[in-house]
Amino acid sequence: MKRGTATPPPTLGEGCLQRYDPEALSDTDGTEFPEAAELWRKLQDETGSIDEGQGAEDTAPV
Repeated sequence: MKRGTATPPPTLGEGCLQRYDPEALSDTDGTEFPEAAELWRKLQDETGSIDEGQGAEDTAPV
């Protein structure tokens, strides 16, 4: 039985400028999640963890 393996897509650049090659990516490689901001707001509203003194940059996921 063969073991599963994962290989990252090809990259361009070096160091801090390294990024995945957009021409080599396909739909199976993506992590697009357009509803992420809406989900984050909903989760924050449910937990009540957004303080009035904080800006958006203080509450955004990292």
